[in-house]
Amino acid sequence: MTTEYHDNAEDDSSSFWNQEPRPVSLSGVTRFRRWLFPSLTVLVVLVLIIVVAASNTTSWNRLWSVEKTISNLTESSSSAHQLAKGVAKDVQRLKFAVEGNKDQLTSGSSVDGCCSIGWDSFGSSCYFFSRTPLAWNDARDWCNGHEAHLVIMVTDEEWDFVIHHTTGTFYWVGLTDERTGKWEWVNRTPYVMNRRRWLPGQPDAWTRHGLGPGDEDCAHLHHDGRLNDLHCSTRLRYICQKHSQRG
Repeated sequence: MTTEYHDNAEDDSSSFWNQEPRPVSLSGVTRFRRWLFPSLTVLVVLVLIIVVAASNTTSWNRLWSVEKTISNLTESSSSAHQLAKGVAKDVQRLKFAVEGNKDQLTSGSSVDGCCSIGWDSFGSSCYFFSRTPLAWNDARDWCNGHEAHLVIMVTDEEWDFVIHHTTGTFYWVGLTDERTGKWEWVNRTPYVMNRRRWLPGQPDAWTRHGLGPGDEDCAHLHHDGRLNDLHCSTRLRYICQKHSQRG
């Protein structure tokens, strides 16, 4: 009797190939992805904040620079304006000087005793009869700049001398009521009203002259040598007076 031998042992090679692979755990990958996206988001937000902050800093720097530039320009403009005002005043003074010199050179007067060329001597004073018209205030300043003043007439002889040189032309004299409302000479001595020295109905302090605020506060000699009041901005010839320099 033949005994058959059956090997029940499993074939190791077959079991190796037929064995199913073990499942790989995905829990680690899932956790990694779970933290990856928030981290990237936070990183992107931080980058944006840094970029915006840098941009704002640059913008503020530019705004500060522009503001400083505007401030410097404003200061420069103010300085230029002050300089222009000073130059304008100097030009006005030169204008008065030139006009005065022109008057002196064209007056045709010779040296008379102790008076300068272009000035006429009478009594103890020298008189300058201008040929250039100026407003009353400008005429006053011109006289003051030449160590003189607008003419002051007290005696009849002085009136006669001045009228003799001014007949036919308007001339400013040193008489005004602008400061106090009462007529006074430019040296602030009171003027005693003498109606025969004025045109009929004058002074009338007329306000409808159309020459700006104020009435007629300055006096001038009319064609016939009598006084009349006018707005001080009117441009007329003028008479300066100063003491003569004797010997």
